[in-house]
Amino acid sequence: MMRYDGGMAAMDPAPPAGAFDESVFVARARQGDAEAFNELVTHYERKIFRLAKHITQNDEDAEDVLQDAFLKAYEHLPDFQGQSKFYTWIVRIAVNESLMKLRKRKSDRTVPLDEPLETGEDTVIREIAVWDDDPERKYSREELANILDEAVQGLRPAFRTVFVLRDIEELSTEETAEALGISIPAVKSRLLRARLQLREKLTRLFKRKGDDVFAYM
Repeated sequence: MMRYDGGMAAMDPAPPAGAFDESVFVARARQGDAEAFNELVTHYERKIFRLAKHITQNDEDAEDVLQDAFLKAYEHLPDFQGQSKFYTWIVRIAVNESLMKLRKRKSDRTVPLDEPLETGEDTVIREIAVWDDDPERKYSREELANILDEAVQGLRPAFRTVFVLRDIEELSTEETAEALGISIPAVKSRLLRARLQLREKLTRLFKRKGDDVFAYM
């Protein structure tokens, strides 16, 4: 991962071992301490890469998003007012960069993140499929992870992004709404739709893989 060279400010005592107080590093970075910004990069780069890959579905694009997101954050750090968490801010930058990648491809017709959606849960009438067998008894942990990843990648980007932030990165509903610039009801609606679609996709994948197994028996 890239490192940033710049004027070094006086170093304050580091936070206790095992604790990461991003506000301390943000404050130092805003004073020109490039090493403090590197600590923020080191702490969050894996999460941002994982998020970018879920959206772009491409390692090379995800790496580009990672680099561009942190470069933009570094350049615009003086504009960061600290009204939200730094992580929420960098997530929003990364999401925007990822969506720009998709738009440039012009092959993924996506719902813009600011497009209004129905927010009432009662508008979703699709039936939830029922699994007859417990998947954990039929597949290894690695197989389940691959099946889940395949299903998540099949979600529409607007739904996939909300699902990744809420259920994988474990941001709160409020943090997700802030990061994406959408309303809390929109987050809840998209998350519900993502989970329903994911359930259906997983059901089809389990059935397909089960049929493949039986075909060789």
